[in-house]
Amino acid sequence: MATVTREPEVHLPESHPPRRVKFNWVDSFLWAMRVFAIFFFAWGTVGAIALSLSGEGLGLAAWQDLIVAAISQGSMYGLIALGYSMVYGILGFINFAHGEVFMAGSLTGFFVADALATAGLWESSWLIAIFIVLIASMATSTATAVIIERVAYRRLRNSPRLIPLITSIGVSFFIQNSVLRLTGSATKTYPQMPEWLTEKYTLLGISFEATRILVIVIALIAMAGLWQFVERSTTGRAIRAVAEDKEIAALMGIDVDRTIVMTFAVGGAMAGIAGVLWAIMFRGVSAFTGFIPGIKAFTAAVLGGIGNIAGAFVGGLVLGLFEGLGPNIVLRGLAWEIPRIVGLIALVALIVFAYLAWRNRTRTYGLLAGLFGLIAIASFLGWSFTIPGLSQLKDAVAFTALVLVLIFKPTGLLGEQLSSEDRA
Repeated sequence: MATVTREPEVHLPESHPPRRVKFNWVDSFLWAMRVFAIFFFAWGTVGAIALSLSGEGLGLAAWQDLIVAAISQGSMYGLIALGYSMVYGILGFINFAHGEVFMAGSLTGFFVADALATAGLWESSWLIAIFIVLIASMATSTATAVIIERVAYRRLRNSPRLIPLITSIGVSFFIQNSVLRLTGSATKTYPQMPEWLTEKYTLLGISFEATRILVIVIALIAMAGLWQFVERSTTGRAIRAVAEDKEIAALMGIDVDRTIVMTFAVGGAMAGIAGVLWAIMFRGVSAFTGFIPGIKAFTAAVLGGIGNIAGAFVGGLVLGLFEGLGPNIVLRGLAWEIPRIVGLIALVALIVFAYLAWRNRTRTYGLLAGLFGLIAIASFLGWSFTIPGLSQLKDAVAFTALVLVLIFKPTGLLGEQLSSEDRA
């Protein structure tokens, strides 16, 4: 009987169609925003440096003052942002009344400082006096935060998140108007700081004001102390456990209510320290002092990564740098006209990356092609923008920078740290 030999089957590799990027209006808009953001930031930064080197921009001493001032103000934002981030990490909602917690501490500090100045201790022993003011401010802010949690939020823990959010806004207005009734609308001015604190000193060729350095040092010490507390202490570990999963933490024997109260207390203490730092830098406080710093601190918490303690402080520093340097780097640099030789190089790069984008169907090459295209257009058309009143645009620059950073990294600079419920 003849055997039939079967030929082995040959499996040819499947042919895949060329990769195509599906068009989407939202994605296209976000990528266009990325291109424009990188373009204007690069143009402004290079332009500011070029103008400074040619003697038309700010000098080195002015840049040093701006950087130190930005870091000191960002440190204050970071301390306030810690309260927003910690409460969100453990309860999952934004406590918009936290700005008034900061305001309560700064106003209490004023009344204590005024009494110490009347007694003569402010001038004779300023370090002891400011320490007393710091303790009073921290105690007031801590008590305010704890009372807010007990009266307004505790019964709303299992409610839909919109309810405690609206409640926090109502608590903010209630505290603000109550303080306005008690203290009046006039701005209260802290006593004059010692002369040695307002003078400028030079270290390693860098000139700085002692007030700014003191603010930075106090903020760093407070942040380091908080970090050690959260990472090393039993209460700190309990806070992290409750932030991760409240039900599991309760099964492990952790008192969830007490831990949440401690979270509000720690956030309030940081806001109290920030209130004194505000007084050292600006001296003037009122019932409305907490609104703008509170909004900016919330912005810093989102910028660094909501629920992330280190991210909140880093976000505050970055926001301070955006606010202090942004107008003078990005906006002032737009007055610089891009040279034609740069435009020619950008035109060649545009052709190369446009070909690579068409060949490989990747958005990265498309982004680079769009970026170099904008540079070429700005160079050949001679674009140059002189924007007046740069110092008045710092808030606009800061919040615009927040939007642009979140477009590139929606979870914030250091990433979010959310509970298991929020991640689900």
